[in-house]
Amino acid sequence: MLEPLGLDEATFAVYHALLRDPDSTPELLAKSLEMTLDDVYRLMERLRRLELLVPTWTTPGLEHAVHPRVGLTGLAERRRSELNRLFGELREAESSAEVLAEQYNELLGARTSADIEVLKGRANASRRIEELGMKAKDSFWALIPAHVDDTLSPAEESPDIPLLERGIRLRTVYLQSMTVSKTGLEYAATIHRLGGEVRATPTLPLRLLIIDSELAIMPLDPESHSTGAVIHRSPAVVALATALFDSYWSRASEIFAPEDRESDTPLTAHEAEVLRLLAGGAKDEQVARLLGISLRTARRITANLSERLDATSRFELGVAAAKRGWV
Repeated sequence: MLEPLGLDEATFAVYHALLRDPDSTPELLAKSLEMTLDDVYRLMERLRRLELLVPTWTTPGLEHAVHPRVGLTGLAERRRSELNRLFGELREAESSAEVLAEQYNELLGARTSADIEVLKGRANASRRIEELGMKAKDSFWALIPAHVDDTLSPAEESPDIPLLERGIRLRTVYLQSMTVSKTGLEYAATIHRLGGEVRATPTLPLRLLIIDSELAIMPLDPESHSTGAVIHRSPAVVALATALFDSYWSRASEIFAPEDRESDTPLTAHEAEVLRLLAGGAKDEQVARLLGISLRTARRITANLSERLDATSRFELGVAAAKRGWV
């Protein structure tokens, strides 16, 4: 309860013991509190720093514990002053960070104009695209010419997930070669189940992203993603890019049936393992630790499974999953 004041359980135990018995020696404290003598000395030194253990005026060389009303009130005031100072520093840091972010955006572009921004290097392009994705308001269209041998992050770590959670309309065209792999198909299935529209086609001309029908992002070199990207804001270029996307979208094939979105999509590897662990009585924290994912991701997977199976509790989720033969 007093930890926000810097008074942890062990330190408080020594302080409380000295309040009850002002004549206690370190040796007696160690015995009564079942601590080592070194620990008692260390905790008493901490009480001195907190000004809760001070010299006695009447008897030189002796100390006494300060009355809680005086000591803890003073400690709270000092803590409040420290927090106010830290909040002030935080506000200054936030202002500096905002200025730095604007400067960094300028550095990312090798050259910029009202209609074009050139991002040199894959890392610079990825950071800028991630930032623009976070600012998307309505839609995010993509042509993704990724192959099965390309490194594919787990679906739960996809930058598409936050977009879908915010209600952004997502349309993605993949290469058919990506969907023949188990990993690629599971990835596409997760995006589809969460509300994204997914199609596949034999060939794609280049990687293309269109955000809110206002920005078109293309690679500097279609043959090499490492060179960077170009962001186009010109309405004419965005219109041409949209027409190109629409052309491939209309010819691409649906990977999943519309009804798969809610209930029939095969479980991903993560979802299957989460169900198995939940059926064994594991909590969200244990699931996250065992699968090496964040607690937020574990809870999101559980919530998605519960929604798919119309379950309102862990018990109902287990029963519904068992009926489908998923556990």
